[in-house]
Amino acid sequence: MYRTNFGIGHSIKDLLEAHIPPGGRLGRGHKGLYDTINNSVHFQLGLALASLGVITSLVAQHMYSLPAYAFIAQDFTTQAALYTHHQYIAGFIMTGAFAHGAIFFIRDYNPAQNEDNVLARMLDHKEAIISHLSWASLFLGFHTLGLYVHNDVMLAFGTPEKQILIEPIFAQWIQSAHGKTSYGFDVLLSSTSGPAFNAGRNIWLPGWLNAVNENRNSLFLTIGPGDFLVHHAIALGLHTTTLILVKGALDARGSKLMPDKKDFGYSFPCDGPGRGGTCDISAWDAFYLAVFWMLNTIGWVTFIGIGNISLYGKVTFHNLMSLPLI
Repeated sequence: MYRTNFGIGHSIKDLLEAHIPPGGRLGRGHKGLYDTINNSVHFQLGLALASLGVITSLVAQHMYSLPAYAFIAQDFTTQAALYTHHQYIAGFIMTGAFAHGAIFFIRDYNPAQNEDNVLARMLDHKEAIISHLSWASLFLGFHTLGLYVHNDVMLAFGTPEKQILIEPIFAQWIQSAHGKTSYGFDVLLSSTSGPAFNAGRNIWLPGWLNAVNENRNSLFLTIGPGDFLVHHAIALGLHTTTLILVKGALDARGSKLMPDKKDFGYSFPCDGPGRGGTCDISAWDAFYLAVFWMLNTIGWVTFIGIGNISLYGKVTFHNLMSLPLI
């Protein structure tokens, strides 16, 4: 498929520019992207950082959910430290990806070269992208904080039975399908009378179902309402961080308030009251603010590792706040 030294096959540029959906919804598709990427080190660095950031975050997840070392799954302190460590690294790398993406739009983006392709069309409907992210962030923020405040007040008033506790039934169903019996779903491998359980006796590793059902390792830790809440809190942090970064990058060339923003560069100070107020609207300011949201989010991520029901009993925000800091 790819062109060799002998001229056989297609060049990457030909493949990329031929990638146009037949329906025509993406305009000129990927035409112009090959030269745009090749001529911008910031675009290349942004793509590389975005890829590496996602990979690092997946490493954090899989180090405890798919442990590669035989005994690491039994050491919860090591697991929590490794998970948080790799998520911190992923956070810094991914925010860097958006920073260099914004610099690309300011310094290297050529509107004529990318006319009506996927990049231009993304910029054309940036308001829809930003408003959808804004809606998601507001929804997560109000509902998650509302539940935390309500539950904490109920605990403070001595009526814990009045808490609103939502079970993560979909995640519990997935664990049950893999053999976790404590939730009572009786499905697939958790159903001792089912065909999957009987057929799998000679397939799974010896002691697999025992390992899944004991809480002495990190394979399938018991999850409950506390996990549901903390994961939505982290989703709030991730979406808000993404909102700030995406808005900073998509508005880097200009916004309704400041259409000629690209002429001022990546970072510029206040422009006075002449434009209705231009403080903190440069792409650099968005990146700066997003870094704090990223750090805040990874701080919440720590609570996944130290607040699990199998380690410290009931998972509530009240209990988390009373845990000793190491």
